[in-house]
Amino acid sequence: MAGQRRVRIGIDTGGTFTDIVALDEDTGALLATKTPSTPADPSAAFMDGVAKALDLLGPGTAVSALSHGTTVATNLLLEGRTGRLGFITAEGYEFILEIARQAVPDGYGNSYFWVKPERIVPADLVRTVGGRLDHTGAEIRPLDEEQAAAAARWFRDRGIDTIGICLLHSYADPAHERRLREILRAEHPGATVSISSDVLREYREYERSATTLVDAAVKPGVTRYIGDIAARLEKAEAGPGGQRPPFLVMKSNGGVVSAEEVVHQPISTVMSGPAAGALGAALLAGRAGYDRVLTLDGGGTSTDVSVVLDGEPGLTTEGSIGRYPSKIPMVDVVTVGAGGGSIARISPEGQLKVGPASAGAEPGPVCYGKGGGEPTVTDAHAALGRIPPHLLGGEVPLDVAAAEDALAALGARLGMGAAEAAEGILRISAWNQANALRQITVQRGLDVRDFHLVAFGGSGSLLLCPLLDILRPAGAFVPPDPANVSAFGLLSVDVRNDYVRTRVARHADLDPAAAEAVFAELSAEAAAALRDDGFAGEGGPDGIGGVRLERSADLRYFGQAYEVRVPVPGGVLDAAAADAVAAAFHTAHRELYGYDLREDPRQRVEWVNLRVTGIGRIRRPAPRAPAAAEGGAPAARTGVRDVRFDGAVHRGTPVYRRDALAPGQTVAGPAVIEEYAATLPLHPGFTARVHPDGGIAVTADTPPPAQEAQR
Repeated sequence: MAGQRRVRIGIDTGGTFTDIVALDEDTGALLATKTPSTPADPSAAFMDGVAKALDLLGPGTAVSALSHGTTVATNLLLEGRTGRLGFITAEGYEFILEIARQAVPDGYGNSYFWVKPERIVPADLVRTVGGRLDHTGAEIRPLDEEQAAAAARWFRDRGIDTIGICLLHSYADPAHERRLREILRAEHPGATVSISSDVLREYREYERSATTLVDAAVKPGVTRYIGDIAARLEKAEAGPGGQRPPFLVMKSNGGVVSAEEVVHQPISTVMSGPAAGALGAALLAGRAGYDRVLTLDGGGTSTDVSVVLDGEPGLTTEGSIGRYPSKIPMVDVVTVGAGGGSIARISPEGQLKVGPASAGAEPGPVCYGKGGGEPTVTDAHAALGRIPPHLLGGEVPLDVAAAEDALAALGARLGMGAAEAAEGILRISAWNQANALRQITVQRGLDVRDFHLVAFGGSGSLLLCPLLDILRPAGAFVPPDPANVSAFGLLSVDVRNDYVRTRVARHADLDPAAAEAVFAELSAEAAAALRDDGFAGEGGPDGIGGVRLERSADLRYFGQAYEVRVPVPGGVLDAAAADAVAAAFHTAHRELYGYDLREDPRQRVEWVNLRVTGIGRIRRPAPRAPAAAEGGAPAARTGVRDVRFDGAVHRGTPVYRRDALAPGQTVAGPAVIEEYAATLPLHPGFTARVHPDGGIAVTADTPPPAQEAQR
């Protein structure tokens, strides 16, 4: 429509707040804001976010696309709200969930005290059916359709309406599973069904079974949630041209996909929000000149950390959601229960603990005044003066006195005052975050000192200085609009779909033509899905709107249990190209594990999985250019207040307004730098310098002693 402003909106729903970023497609201007989350009905916060953005943008604004990051699937699993599930598997495999794997959390040192958790489906809700395929997909025995129908009726009669199906070797041929699904639909039409050949066409029966059941478990909730939003959007004003704007949902693999597709494979959204944050932070850090970074996304409920190398966060297919393994491709993120709402409590042993339980958005921390009674990390910051007496520019006033009273009560049980208790809470929370960062670096052979720490999210920068003291990274960076980086990331990612097929073959016996045929089939599936989402060909002059297909393969040495993924070049896969892939595997194996077996490659290398990723290119937004400021740091100073740092109260600590600081300006601690939805408490001995792109670089004034840096 002529004269209308066209905007794309990214909305990331967190446990406490929902973040919104709107991109003007014509001017590139960005609007960032927040609204409280609504745990009882998350779709309400989504629509509140859209309405707030449109209200701030003013009349004449039309939404051209909506991108959404959601924690609905994650929360269903972490909180155990999966309902009663049924499981149908091959005859003789009824105890596959109980057998699982021999891995023990935290190593075998604790195995004496470890008991396997309850299965996602108890043994009495598992049914088996006859029929068998071999590993090539050849039928050994036909599917027993009478048993299949009996199993369907058995679940129907007991009110089990959510069912997962995983039959032996169905990754090689899905015919038996698809026929079983047809029988279920006929005998039990009200059931929600997930089959493994749709969810994960990859071998390893336990992981495939568990992943399929996780998909089934979250499917009703995600379908209902997406449906609620779609219904609300139908009632809202249409987008440009009178059409409802495309509604895209962030996937765990670092791409977005249409909401219509998400309901067919809801497990793909389990790391939706954290993936968006890691990708947004990687983009902003790369533009600031940092290509090796550790991302730290601090929210109200948890903190998510990841590693970015060469501008891209890592991907994994060995992830898990709570106690449930998941083999779907996902951005490699580690989550720790250390957010602003993390509750402080005293353990039965008399020790102060922080998290993982969170006050969330309702009732929230004590200082929110909504009925919360247990002190949280946010209460500790408020009592010490490290955050202002309000959030979101005054939209959420804080009751600091109530926070101090709660902390005093906790401290009395520990024999200390309210301020000492608050500092203890923040010290423990900082170490919780530091341990998560060490898990993705030190435990994987990476040196923290080689990376810059990128802190974002509403609470991400609050403990930045203590983390620099603990970890001693190369430096730290707080991107522009840090509280909205995840929502910004939603507008920065391409549409992305992953397809996999298991084809195990020794390299010496590999039939390149057969492998090429599988790649061609997967590529056709990927291209067709992107075509349905409006992507085709090479796109515009800059590739926007076009399709890119990336091929890769999982290889291993014969006898190994797990694989290494390496890229497969485009073009026809012939013998020479296959040898090049094997050579790349040797190199990757040496980089990961310190050795390779290159001397006898054709006998030792084994191909396992073939993969194709279909990517639909979108235009990425540029970060907002910082506004020119006059008068230097003194002009940005908005006042003073007493702030406690490291056991001492610093009277008259200067407070600065973030958007009034211009590139090149510096602020020395002690100080507090505030903006709409985030705060950076700058401890004594640290300096903040405004980066040319508007971010803030934070450094310690005194480098650590050599022995301390090595500790």
